[in-house]
Amino acid sequence: MEMRRAGQPFRRPGPRRPGFVVDRATHRLRGVRFVPSPNSDRRPKPADVSLLVVHGISLPPGRFGGPWIERLFTNRMDYAAHPYFEGLRELRVSAHLCVRRDGRVVQYVPFHRRAWHAGVSLFEGRGRCNDFSIGVELEGTDDQPYQAVQYRALARVALALMRAYPRLTPARIVGHSDIAPGRKTDPGPAFDWTRLMYELEYPR
Repeated sequence: MEMRRAGQPFRRPGPRRPGFVVDRATHRLRGVRFVPSPNSDRRPKPADVSLLVVHGISLPPGRFGGPWIERLFTNRMDYAAHPYFEGLRELRVSAHLCVRRDGRVVQYVPFHRRAWHAGVSLFEGRGRCNDFSIGVELEGTDDQPYQAVQYRALARVALALMRAYPRLTPARIVGHSDIAPGRKTDPGPAFDWTRLMYELEYPR
């Protein structure tokens, strides 16, 4: 079946790029910039990794490319830099990974540790999704299209994670809004799930 987005066919798969690999000693992606976040703790069961949660983030909302995502995850915000930031003063959050608009991937929390990304959440009757999930932030908003390079990078990340953690499957890749409905909306209607599934099947 041909899958389309915004009325246009996807490009045919090109040459495959080398995939990411999870270093089982460090629980990090090899070759990816690592910026350690203090906002993490030990998983109740470190081997229990069975859910991938896709988020969307931009700071300030709708603006891309600044240092603020990294500063938020490392508790180094300048709250006077923008009026929106004052409301983040008490927030202590993180994600395992962030995929920037240009496809660059940054890691903040090793996968065997619990990042603070999901909040109050529920998946298939199980609460506290942070306990057993990996959180990936995409730099973007609910209503602006994500970039093609972000889908490709996210697919390469997901494939590496599924190789490292066999309980992860495409059916267990969800949005933040799926596990926290009514409370969260990201990654939003702008995120094309069909495109992600295509990239998983034909990684580039």
